[in-house]
Parts: sequence; C-alpha cells; structure tokens
Amino acid sequence: MSRIVCQFSCGAASAVATKLALAQYGATHDVQIINAFIKQEHEDNRRFLADCETWFGRQVTVLRDEQYGASTVEVFRRRQFMKGPRGAPCTTQLKRKLLDTWKQPGDVMVFGFTAEEADRLDDFRERNPDRPVLAPLIDAGLGKEDCKAMVQRAGIELPLMYRMGYDNANCIGCVKGGEGYWRAIREDFPEQFEELAQVQDEIGAGAHIFRNRQTNERYSLRDIPAGPVRRNEKMPSCSFFCELAEQEYTA
Repeated sequence: MSRIVCQFSCGAASAVATKLALAQYGATHDVQIINAFIKQEHEDNRRFLADCETWFGRQVTVLRDEQYGASTVEVFRRRQFMKGPRGAPCTTQLKRKLLDTWKQPGDVMVFGFTAEEADRLDDFRERNPDRPVLAPLIDAGLGKEDCKAMVQRAGIELPLMYRMGYDNANCIGCVKGGEGYWRAIREDFPEQFEELAQVQDEIGAGAHIFRNRQTNERYSLRDIPAGPVRRNEKMPSCSFFCELAEQEYTA
C-alpha cells in the first residue's frame, strides 16, 4: 500500500493539510509526516512543531541536511548565488535533495496548497498525470487565513513570525521576498539582515536579488531604496512539495 506523505513546513497551511490527511487516511494507510530543519528559521518554529505533534497524535520525522549544515547562508556562499530564474538554491539543496533520498516509489504526496493556489495544483496535475497527489485544503475550500484560524481554535499558538505580522514562517530573510519585506527584516532582525548582506558583498552582483526596472541593473540589500515596510507581503511558501511543483513550470 502506498504511503501518504505530508510535508510539514512549520506553517499553518501544512499543519491543517496534515491534520486533514490523517483524519482521512490515518486508519487505513501509512501516513508519514516529514519536516526539513533549516538553521535560518525562527527557533519558535520548533515549538510549533512540537505542539502540532501533540495535535496530530503522531511524531514528525525531521530531516536535516549535512552537506551544508542545513544553512541557507552556506548554500549561498558555496553555490555563489541566492536566487535565479529557476528559483532559490537553498530549497533545492536543503529540501528537495533530502526528499529524493527519503522518498519511496508510489508515495502519494500531500500538497499544502490553499484554495487561493488551485491554479498551481491544476498546473502540476496537467504536467504530471501519473503522479498521485492530494490537496486537502483545496478540496475543503480552505484559504490561508482559514488555516491560521483552525490552528488557533485547536489551542495552538501560531509561529512567532506570523504573530509579528509576516505572511508565513519561512526563513528569517527569505530570498523570495520583495523590497517591502526586506525593509521589515532589516528593522526586526538586523543581525540576520547583515549576515545576508555580507554574503552579497562576498559574492558580488551574482547574489543581488533585486533589479532596477528602468536600468535593468541588479542591486544589493544594502541599496534597497526608501519605501514602505511590508511584513505581510505575499510570497510562496517554502516546502518540499511546493518546490517540486514549481520546478515543473520553471524548468
């Protein structure tokens, strides 16, 4: 019998997707819950994981990269870039490659796509008709805010990054974020901001994640122009399976 594999990313959506999958398949299938430890995530994510293990009634299998010490910063330094046309190297090196070593043939993946992301699921299924996936949040019509509310109603405190106003519990300083998001990181987490700025200084223009739309020139974190702070800036969640889906249309 195929395993049902839930990727728990320490976010509200993946927590509710896992809970729904367990409710539907827990008595009849081998449901596995996996998580990738990332050094740059806020430490409160580990508290959230422990609370969710109690809610799930199951242990989460935590995978940890050894090649880069589970560090996004180390990936950036050694790969010599932070974000490119095909995405960020940290997700590939610290998450997808871990999944490749752990997965088994026939695994049915549980995607944490919310109702707002139905088009991403449709695109994946169209490109991968023979790859079985489940999307319990979309099936139930649940959006991201619904998931946050459900977690809170279960008596679980949301991760600190959410409580500070951020849209997700990604790493502190996610390269998928825009200028407004990075202004917030500079204000709230100056040490982490400086660490990533120093990596850009070391690598040079190849690590610059912003581009001037008028001149087409790239610029660094240190050169972000004045503007609004946006902690709730929308950007993709960061999981094994979202990256797996995204690679199908960014290849």
